Amino acid sequence: MSDIVQYAHRGSAAVITINRPDKRNALSRALIAALNDAFRRAAEDTAARSVILTGTGAAFCAGMDLDELRGTLGADSDKVWDDAAKLSALYELIYTLPKPTIAAVNGAAVAGGAGLVTVCDLAVSTPDAKFGYPEVRRGLVAAMVMPHLLRHVGERTARWLLLTGELIDGLSALRVGLVNQVASAENLLTVAGEWAKSLAEGGPKALATTKELLGRCSRQSVGVDDLAKASAEPRLTDECRHGLTAFFDKKPAPWIPEAR
Repeated sequence: MSDIVQYAHRGSAAVITINRPDKRNALSRALIAALNDAFRRAAEDTAARSVILTGTGAAFCAGMDLDELRGTLGADSDKVWDDAAKLSALYELIYTLPKPTIAAVNGAAVAGGAGLVTVCDLAVSTPDAKFGYPEVRRGLVAAMVMPHLLRHVGERTARWLLLTGELIDGLSALRVGLVNQVASAENLLTVAGEWAKSLAEGGPKALATTKELLGRCSRQSVGVDDLAKASAEPRLTDECRHGLTAFFDKKPAPWIPEAR
């Protein structure tokens, strides 16, 4: 297992820990690949009845790696499509994993990091963790997370989060249904471990079938490939390039009235 993703056991659960604290656990290409490997390992791990996903340092996952994102400005479309397809495939792998998954959100879960939370079956968060989808403020579209967010919070709240790009804390996330419980940082993995112990009382095949049926009952009308495409396409536009350039330069986006 890569150093940027740690794999361990806690009782009956596999614990997958994102370990890029110096980069706020941002989703680099290498990290996406390592998470893919870790979840596939957990699926085959006979000692793991469930999977806990968490992070080291102050953030759970702060979204896409900014250095790599900057490198896609003006890049050929193949790289952009490939990046989107691989992240979309990771989300689908976690969402359809035959074992229950638990997000133990130790800090900021923003953009792609918030997406990781939404594709897990259960989520516990610290009260001061931050959640949000600021993509529109950069000229991006949070397409891949839309169906998963809608399942948790409903359309009214999803529209608010996706259209405004506002961040909410863990208590607000609990109130709108994005997480199941809040806990102190010291008790975060204890709560996740208690849930894992409870989940282990279910039959493995029964749990897998329940997850498969839940997925079928809430099946999205837009395919995974289409969502990846909808996420990638804006990155090839001038609006996105201008928005990301302003973000990197710590300036207001050019479409903000005060910035004109």
